[in-house]
Amino acid sequence: MFANAGENRRGVQLWKYITDHLMGRNGREATTWQEKNLPETQKESDNTVYKITSSRVPAMLQESAEMKDVEGFLIDLDGVLYVGDKAIKGARESIEFLTDREYSFRFVSNTTRKCRNTIAEQLSAMGFDIPVEYIFTPPLAAVAFMKHAGKHQCYLLTTGDVYRDFEQERSCDTGTTVDFVIIGDAGDKLTYDSLNTAFRHLMNGADLVALEKDRYWMTPGGLCLSAGPFVQALEFATGKTATIVGKPSKTFFELALRDMGLRADQVAMIGDDIVTDIGGARAIGMQGILVRTGKYRKDAVDNAVVKPGCVIDSLAQLRDIL
Repeated sequence: MFANAGENRRGVQLWKYITDHLMGRNGREATTWQEKNLPETQKESDNTVYKITSSRVPAMLQESAEMKDVEGFLIDLDGVLYVGDKAIKGARESIEFLTDREYSFRFVSNTTRKCRNTIAEQLSAMGFDIPVEYIFTPPLAAVAFMKHAGKHQCYLLTTGDVYRDFEQERSCDTGTTVDFVIIGDAGDKLTYDSLNTAFRHLMNGADLVALEKDRYWMTPGGLCLSAGPFVQALEFATGKTATIVGKPSKTFFELALRDMGLRADQVAMIGDDIVTDIGGARAIGMQGILVRTGKYRKDAVDNAVVKPGCVIDSLAQLRDIL
């Protein structure tokens, strides 16, 4: 796709343009023109679902709590289907319901601690019957991005076995010249030494690729920092802007949409993050369904400029709005 250096730069600039319009350059929440100009809305609420009812809201939000025109779903994993190694109550039954009703669906996750095969095995152990090819994660997008750029040497700052998604296609040998510093949620591997190694590669000409830029995520022990704060630290230190290949990147969502053969306006995103899930969905033209599980925080929703089309207690309630 990118045949020469000029096209490489344009490719990187395109990804930066997309992500800059979904996440502020300084790590602020989404700042697309739609969100800047989104009017105040009136909410009608009960204990479980609220709907947006202002006549000035964009058409995709002028829906009741029911979403009868939706033909498919993109569904987050961690915090929506499960937390830790435990399935969220009713989640399995909701996936079975979608299958029985012949809805199309794919799973789009910013999980960067496990490779795709391990995620599929984990889901199977929790009782979910989900094909591995239905799972879309940032490493897949990162590998595609590197292929398009015609470069394959990277410094990979991650943890767990996510490196397996890079093994067959890319070389992550830190002993050679590095084209990309690729950073995800690296947990305890995010040390001064590892960040300083990444910093030096970036100062020597490598480009910064963020598998995700989430601020935090929910674990069984409570909220934990995700990759975003460390990505921003490297941006600050080097003056470079990361290319984000996971949510809320438009390109990432489009990978799953193309696989389903559906347009964005035919699909709803189900997630627990008001910025990366709902903000990313809104920017591309999808509807957004926010669940009150996982990392959901009422204060984050109240303070966000982007609003979901619908809020439900958990994925178990999905059938009530279809």
